[in-house]
Amino acid sequence: MPRPLVATIHLAALQHNLAVARSHAPGAKVWAVVKANAYGHGLRRAVNAFAAADGLALIEVDGAIRLREYGWTKPILLLEGFFDADDLPVCAQHGIQFAVHCNEQIDMLEKTSLAAPVDVHLKLNSGMNRLGFEAGAFRAAHGRLQAIPAVRSITLMTHFANADDPVNAGMPLSEQVRRFTAAVEGVPGNRSLANSAAVLTHPELACDWVRPGIMLYGSTPGGNTAQGFGLKPAMTLASEIIGMQRIEAGAAIGYGSRFIADKPMTIGVVACGYADGYPRHAPSGTPVIVDGHRTSLVGRVSMDMITVDLSDVPGARVGSKVELWGNALPIDEVAAAAGTIGYELMCALAPRVRVVEE
Repeated sequence: MPRPLVATIHLAALQHNLAVARSHAPGAKVWAVVKANAYGHGLRRAVNAFAAADGLALIEVDGAIRLREYGWTKPILLLEGFFDADDLPVCAQHGIQFAVHCNEQIDMLEKTSLAAPVDVHLKLNSGMNRLGFEAGAFRAAHGRLQAIPAVRSITLMTHFANADDPVNAGMPLSEQVRRFTAAVEGVPGNRSLANSAAVLTHPELACDWVRPGIMLYGSTPGGNTAQGFGLKPAMTLASEIIGMQRIEAGAAIGYGSRFIADKPMTIGVVACGYADGYPRHAPSGTPVIVDGHRTSLVGRVSMDMITVDLSDVPGARVGSKVELWGNALPIDEVAAAAGTIGYELMCALAPRVRVVEE
């Protein structure tokens, strides 16, 4: 029999969450973001679940080609653009759109002969300070792209640093919007601004295209719970109790003996560890569901196992069902307890974990 650790991908939840995104931006087209293997959910599943999206967006060129091989015929967008001039003929051949964020990319475009036209997304650095042209160089970049015969269309885009925290003192959302608006005034082309946080909380920024990512998978970038936004978890990570120990007060559990029992306890061993993608830094107290009862992690996460408190779980036994995150236990709650975000937990799911879909 296989190890009892299983990740279940809920296709209906993916479809539901896409519909939520559309409901928040009814006048916009939707790029469903599927980077990092659809946030750990699988590109092939994303093609099926997001069939109603207007396009799929990711960063991996090979992933974009696989989307075509899986039968996706609608637009595909490379959010970081191309990485080498050799990528350009591939993009033209497969109809893959791409971001342009630096002069070096434009240099390569100007020097490469393409057999088919390409659609580009010119990125403005409006305050994120990662990729994109500064405002003073944006129009010149746009002019260079317009002069390239193979460039068919130019969409104007930016990325928000704090859409989930609009009054952030480091870079307020309103300032990024102001910078974008000023930089693109009078410049032709569709506009693409809103990520998940902006889609959910600032529908006025939807413009022509929106780019929901994490919300599609049932997690939230902040500001409210995923359930509060009407989102459904798209991944359930479940396992079983594979061993039990009865310990007395003063006994230690696990590597480093970090947890010392202050009373007699029943400890359950769960088949899941950091080699499966469970966060090694998750502390004692991180929530876990056993046979429908909420309990918590005790002791240090091991490579292949975690230990949980079964003292108040009636009838717990070897074989008891464990939910590590999913329908009963939001992934964001587990991530918060571990000092991280739901994105990381999804994307960290290890290849050895058996994945099924429903």
